[in-house]
Amino acid sequence: MTNSVEENKDGPKAKTKRFGIGDLAVYPAHGVGRIEAIETRVVNGEKHDFYIMKILENNMVIMIPTWNVESVGLRDVIGEKEVPKIMGVMTSKRDLAIDNQTWNRRYREYMDKIKTGSLYEVAEVFRDLSLLKLNKDLSFGERKLYDTAHNLLIKELSTAKNSDEKTVASEIEALFSNDDKA
Repeated sequence: MTNSVEENKDGPKAKTKRFGIGDLAVYPAHGVGRIEAIETRVVNGEKHDFYIMKILENNMVIMIPTWNVESVGLRDVIGEKEVPKIMGVMTSKRDLAIDNQTWNRRYREYMDKIKTGSLYEVAEVFRDLSLLKLNKDLSFGERKLYDTAHNLLIKELSTAKNSDEKTVASEIEALFSNDDKA
C-alpha cells in the first residue's frame, strides 16, 4: 500500500495522501473501492491527475482529482485494531431522545453523518436506527439509511478484518439481538 504523503502543487503547506494502483480506499457514502488507475486528463485546458476508483459494492467508477483527496474525504480503510472500537460504538447505549425528533430531521442528521466518511459516524447511525427499529417502524428514508449504513459497515469491517461479509454481518446482527438482555 502506498502511504507516502507528498506536497500538493497548489500550496506549500498542503499535504495530500497518495494512493497507488491496487490500493483499497474508502470514498464517503459509497464505501470501499480499489484504485484501478491514475490517469492524466485535460480539464478546462489544464492537465490534472485523477484516481480512477471502482467501488467494490456496485462496480461504480469514480474519478477523483489527486489534489482533491482530502476535501472529498478519500481515506484508507480502517486498520484491524480499530474494529473493536467500531463495535464499541455500536454497543454503546444511546439515549433515544432522538426518538422525539421528526423522521425528516433524523434523516438529515444521519445523512450528514454518513457523508463524513467516518466509519465511527456510520456506526452511530446504524446503532441509532437499529435501536429505533426496535421501538417503531422506520420511515422509507430511514430504512434506506439503515441499509446504507449496514452495507458500508459490513464492507469496510470485512476488509479490515480480512473476513467474509456474512461473518461480519452475523457479528453485527448479534450485537442487536442480544440487546434485549441488557
